[in-house]
Amino acid sequence: MIRHVANPRSRFAQAHTEHDDPPPADLLLYEDHSREILSRNDSPDLHFRWSVNPYRGCFHGCTYCYARPSHEYLGFGAGTDFERKLVYKPRAAELLADALARPDWCRELILFSGNTDCYQPIESRLRLTRACLEVCSTARNPVGIITKSALVSRDAGLIASIPHATVAISIPFHDAETCRDIEPGAPPPARRYATIAALVRHGIPVSVNIAPVIPGLTDRDIPAILRNAREAGARHARLLPVRLPGPVEALFREALESRQPLRAKGILDRIRRLRGGAMNDTRFGSRFEGQGPEWAATLALFRALRAKLGFDESAPTVPAPEPRQARLFAGLSGGREGG
Repeated sequence: MIRHVANPRSRFAQAHTEHDDPPPADLLLYEDHSREILSRNDSPDLHFRWSVNPYRGCFHGCTYCYARPSHEYLGFGAGTDFERKLVYKPRAAELLADALARPDWCRELILFSGNTDCYQPIESRLRLTRACLEVCSTARNPVGIITKSALVSRDAGLIASIPHATVAISIPFHDAETCRDIEPGAPPPARRYATIAALVRHGIPVSVNIAPVIPGLTDRDIPAILRNAREAGARHARLLPVRLPGPVEALFREALESRQPLRAKGILDRIRRLRGGAMNDTRFGSRFEGQGPEWAATLALFRALRAKLGFDESAPTVPAPEPRQARLFAGLSGGREGG
């Protein structure tokens, strides 16, 4: 799928080029030779402290993706560059093995895809996520995986071998045509339901993330998503409102106006009401929550259907870190088992 170059002006760039006839955007891969692979999270409203991101940028090209601004830190744009200039970490598994072998590592949960999708299409060839999961399996280190991709089912047997491993499949759309407009490079909803079923057959606890909810566009799909995900075997369900940080607002607005022109204004107006008059809310404690009566009604519908369909309404269990003393003792005795 060829795209034409289109990037909003970067907040870091001193120059910006506008093309009268924009060139096609080819897929380009860049190596990242970082010396560490574990990213530390200090956000108080997230349930994990450590994440692994083998890739930066994402071919899925979801127009609302909150991770787009992170590409600007690499000197790229948040638009087409984010989708076609992809960065990968060839030493990801080696770096992760070194990190998990440290005596002070406590086998804490590691989240895969804290930023961009760890199972985007180039993973089928580079297999960096699989190599990292093999390290976690050997070290018996718990993992959580968030993805839109059906490719995760390739590694179902490996994931099932990891203690306390969980997978969350993001499905914001049930309608395949609307999904293609807003998530042009991601698998259609039907494949994601099938992916849930494939993972469940291996005994893996699976959640469905209805994320993001875009009021006026995806909220009508909530009943169908919950029903189909539950029939496929999902245990938990979560709901998150759309976030449009920095340049993402302009990209999302352009996509709506070109692909959903008759509904664009109403959707944008409802997002403003969802965010208390703004298009985004970056504050901890409220960025994952909505405001106003419309969001309250959406949340009430979600909770009622979740209970009716038999989802587990408690949050998925996050395994506690192993006491440091136990790891130190294991290291002194020459073993790496336990946990």
